[in-house]
Amino acid sequence: MRRILKAWKNEKGLTLVELLAVVVILGIIAAIAVPSVGGLIENSKRDAHLANAQQMINSAKLVAVSELSGRGNGTFYVTLDYLVDQGYIDPVEDPFSGTMYTSITTNNSTDILNFVPGDARNGAFIEITKTGNSFVYTVTLNSSNTEFNITDQPENNLTREAAFN
Repeated sequence: MRRILKAWKNEKGLTLVELLAVVVILGIIAAIAVPSVGGLIENSKRDAHLANAQQMINSAKLVAVSELSGRGNGTFYVTLDYLVDQGYIDPVEDPFSGTMYTSITTNNSTDILNFVPGDARNGAFIEITKTGNSFVYTVTLNSSNTEFNITDQPENNLTREAAFN
């Protein structure tokens, strides 16, 4: 019995089989964890894209109160460039590419009334429909990852499920 205990206490390392078992277990854990982390990163980019769209709408609400309250009913378009240039919002980064969103070309980027969206409906802008004292906001925010473009989405529809399905 003493001989067995002495031999057990003198064990100074792992056998090759034990080391192989540890490597296999770590490989299994990695195979499970890597796809999960990839999905989390993609979902966080989608959520950031939606948050950018919501922030554009919040900034457009400030435009509506300060610049459209004295105007008649109608549909007005506010570009992302206008929001940034006038200080309503900080420059907004596309989470998929790390670059700034592409803004749509306008006739005159300093006058929101001269802007008419193109047929392709690309770029980044807010459509504000004014009826009396109520405003309806619709956002278009196109990403470098075209799978996740937000096109003509009403404010109450800015959820991951509604915008990307």
